[in-house]
Amino acid sequence: MNANTPETFHAFSGLDLLSSAVVLVDAKLVIRHVNPAAENLFAVSSRQLLGHPLQRLVGDSPELSAALDNALKNNWSYTGHNILIKLAQDVQLHVDCTVTPVETTNARLLLEVRPIDQQLKAAREEQLAQQQQANRELVRNLAHEIKNPLGGIRGSAQLLERELASEPLKEYTQVIIEEADRLQDLMQRLLSSHRVMQPAQVSIHEILERVRRLIHAEYHNVSVRRDYDTSLPDITGDREQLIQAILNISRNAAQAMQGNGEIIFRTRAARQVTLAKKHHQLALELQVIDNGPGIAENIRDKIFYPLVSGRENGSGLGLTIAQSFVQQHGGTIEVTSRPGRTCFSLMLPVTRKKKED
Repeated sequence: MNANTPETFHAFSGLDLLSSAVVLVDAKLVIRHVNPAAENLFAVSSRQLLGHPLQRLVGDSPELSAALDNALKNNWSYTGHNILIKLAQDVQLHVDCTVTPVETTNARLLLEVRPIDQQLKAAREEQLAQQQQANRELVRNLAHEIKNPLGGIRGSAQLLERELASEPLKEYTQVIIEEADRLQDLMQRLLSSHRVMQPAQVSIHEILERVRRLIHAEYHNVSVRRDYDTSLPDITGDREQLIQAILNISRNAAQAMQGNGEIIFRTRAARQVTLAKKHHQLALELQVIDNGPGIAENIRDKIFYPLVSGRENGSGLGLTIAQSFVQQHGGTIEVTSRPGRTCFSLMLPVTRKKKED
C-alpha cells in the first residue's frame, strides 16, 4: 500500500488532530506520514517529505540516529532531551524527542517531537538576569564609594593650584582636575541607569527617526536604512530612556565600523511572546543591524557586562545602560554576531489602551 493512498491517510488521520509534532517512518527510516503540527514546526510541507529519508527532515543527529537504530533492533521506546536539529538556512531547533515502535502496515517508528527553545531561552534569560543584577549592584555600590572621594580630590587640586606660582606645575593640577571630572562623569553614567521611568505613549518610529538624525550628525559616512512596519501601535515607555538605549547600540555599531558602513533599523510585530515571565499577545521587535566586523568571540557572551568593551578606549557602559533601560520596560535584548553582520534584537511589550467608558 502506498503512503499516499486514502487507506494510509485514514489510518494516520487521528495523528493530525494532535498539537505535538508527529512523524512516522518505516523500517528503512523513510518518512510515511507527517502531521500538520510537524509541518508547522519544521516549516515544510508533507508533500516534500513523504517517501524521502528522515535525514532530509532532521539532518544528521548522531544521538537521534543511535536511538532510532536501537528502537528498531530492540523494539523499545526512547526519549531524548535537548537534541539539536539543524534545518535549512542555518536554522537550529532544540527538541525533546520520543521514539516509539509501532506495528502498522507502512510504519515502524513514531517520533513525537517537542520544541524546547522557549524553555531554554526562558532559563537562560532568568540566569542572565540574576547575574547581571548582581553585577549592576556591585558596580553601583563601587560607583557610590568612588564618587565621594573624587570630590575631595578635585577640591584639593583646585586649592593646591591657587597656591602654585609655577605655570608648569599648574599643568599637573589641571590633569588631576580633568581626570577627576572624567571619573565623576563615568560614575554618574553608571548611576543614571537606575533612575525612575517616566512612562507615556510613544511611537517607536518617532524615536528611531530621532536616533537616525543624531547618528547622521555624528557619523556622516554611516548610512541608516529604515525597514519599518508602520502598522505597529504606540507602546508605553520612557521616551528619553528608549532614545538613549537605541542611540547607545547605534553608536556602538558606528564606532565598530569606524564611521563607515550601514545600519538597518527594522521593526516587526511579534505575537504570543513571553517577556520577563509575562505572556504578551503582542510585542514589538526592533532590530539594529550593522555590517561591521562583528563582536569578538571572547567577549560576545559578556558584551552587556559593565566595563566590557570591544574597543581600546571604550568605557563599556553604553550597552549595559541600554540593557538596563530595556529591562525596565519589561523587555529583552539579545545579540547575534558574525563578521559582516551584527544584530541587536530588542523585544518590547505592547500594552493595549483600555477603552474609556
